[in-house]
Amino acid sequence: MSRPLVFAHRGASARGIENTLDAFELALESGADGIELDIQATKDHIPVVIHDHNLRRLTGKNELISNLYYQQVKLLHVGKFFFRRFSGAKISTFDEFLGWHKVHSVPLNVELKESLLQDESALRETVAKCSEIPNLHISSFHPELLEKAKEIAPRIETALIATKKLNWAELDKLPYVDVIHANKSRYYKKRYLDALTAQGRKCRFYNITGDEQFLKEPHDAVIGWITDYPEKVRKMQETK
Repeated sequence: MSRPLVFAHRGASARGIENTLDAFELALESGADGIELDIQATKDHIPVVIHDHNLRRLTGKNELISNLYYQQVKLLHVGKFFFRRFSGAKISTFDEFLGWHKVHSVPLNVELKESLLQDESALRETVAKCSEIPNLHISSFHPELLEKAKEIAPRIETALIATKKLNWAELDKLPYVDVIHANKSRYYKKRYLDALTAQGRKCRFYNITGDEQFLKEPHDAVIGWITDYPEKVRKMQETK
């Protein structure tokens, strides 16, 4: 496939409850090529599919997920306050997600979150399982997690999510990073794109809304879009 792949950010998070199996189903119905999801770890080292370290926004419980055992986490409902008690949506384990993925077998962007910094057991389990799946890459804001992932599974593709600290002219100093992920609002600019090309690196951009004109003719360095609106992005890609 020559066009950049479209990854649904936390599933179809504009339409469903983020990082739930329902949101992933909706993403595929919306035309997404792949799924972006987030991994945190519970106190008893169980990798689970959720973005926030603190559970307050999604469950109403003001607690870090790394301070709770999975048996406590599995009882929580996720979603907006009004619908939470009625939706029945729960936090899935990574294993439960992989059971869903066996049926759908789409490209995956697995983001490693901050609780894994202090949980090598959960990190190793997550990376080992990721290494067995084709068309998968892992991403993180934390370079130390990517470095460790490369030690665990040298062939796995890693993507560093860009921050202000990243020196785009010296990407060769990050041998454990294969690809850059970046916010389109800040980094879809000539100087960053040229820096990628000069060093033979590729990039995926996130916060894509589907209204961007560059979706029609993306820069050669772009290999993916990460979006809450996969249907809009696919439509724009097809508009020439």
